Amino acid sequence: MPVRNEIGHRHAQLVIDAIRAELEVQDGGAAIAVVDPHGELVGLLRTDGCPLASINNAIHKAFTAAREGVESAAIGEKSRAEGFPITNFGDLRYTGWGGGVPIVADGVVIGAVGVSGLPEAQDIELARLGAAVAGAGE
Repeated sequence: MPVRNEIGHRHAQLVIDAIRAELEVQDGGAAIAVVDPHGELVGLLRTDGCPLASINNAIHKAFTAAREGVESAAIGEKSRAEGFPITNFGDLRYTGWGGGVPIVADGVVIGAVGVSGLPEAQDIELARLGAAVAGAGE
């Protein structure tokens, strides 16, 4: 099997579909973003009931997770603990809100998923679900 260096549109759609299905069960509205390892958008869905600001927040959460290779919440926690402003990363797309999770294949970050629109704990749970689906689709 060839080694995947970044998530493709087919796997991105699987991630989006899995999270969308769970949102429908929960009757929640959110934005779901899937990005490549550079943090650039591969797929996006804004479900019914999703606040507008959540679109960019989901993209930024995924961007942060892809670029740093850790969950976006970890970046926020570290920033607060060390007093290191997130703006020092040099890109205003970085965020410390939870809901961005890297997608890893063969020990390499191939992309990330970001979810925004629900309480932070739910965003995190759904993003982790999406990352797990992507990993299972290898």
